Amino acid sequence: MSSQKRLEQALVILLQPELFKICEGCDSIVTVKTAICPSCKTYRFNDNLDDVIEHTKEISVKEQQSVTDEDLFG
Repeated sequence: MSSQKRLEQALVILLQPELFKICEGCDSIVTVKTAICPSCKTYRFNDNLDDVIEHTKEISVKEQQSVTDEDLFG
């Protein structure tokens, strides 16, 4: 994923952080409706608003590190 795309996604999250949570298995950010992380298949999440905001800021400027379905099957 391009750095521009990551920044765009971060902006979406930062504008409405209450709609997202952090996977405690792989640190991916997913929507609050997600029951099982699509990346690592865990079901434990952190929905603390301050944590979501801070984590979004941190990962928006880093290169993607988690493995996605697209990486495996794309």
